[in-house]
Amino acid sequence: MPKPAKPREREVQAAQEPVRFGPLANYIGFHLRRAQTASFQAVAHRIGQADFTPGLYALLTLIEQNPGITQTALSRADGRDKSSLTPALSGLQKRGLIRRERIAGDKRSYALHLTPAGSAAAAALHRHAQAHDDELDRIIGLEHKAQFIRQLRRIVSALSADTGEDGPDGEAQP
Repeated sequence: MPKPAKPREREVQAAQEPVRFGPLANYIGFHLRRAQTASFQAVAHRIGQADFTPGLYALLTLIEQNPGITQTALSRADGRDKSSLTPALSGLQKRGLIRRERIAGDKRSYALHLTPAGSAAAAALHRHAQAHDDELDRIIGLEHKAQFIRQLRRIVSALSADTGEDGPDGEAQP
């Protein structure tokens, strides 16, 4: 009579079992999420900091490229709602990577700027992001990259128009 499997052995066996995806197998959204997760994990591994996500990199880059950007404009550009943007910005501020300055005449708005440490972090992260993007170029193929990005922007634009949110380039959709 075979011995019962130990807990770790059962876990390994379960991980090797085939999974039925049902309708998920043909859902674009499901595959977009899986691709995003795989991409984010690869970037975190490349950077070596699991707590520094591509989303935080995007925020640093948008602030770097738009010194003095307001949180509202940053929210639109990054496609985040304020409930997820505010804690992310607070985390960047606690790390000393950004500073918030009150906008004269508007007590509710802040202008965002990188600190010198934020500029240095962004420069280092740009190298990692470029290396990761080079890997994605290899996977997708340079000849397909522009079309792939157009399709992704089309998804964002169409779905943003449905919700009344801003499009991929920060422009309000009709």
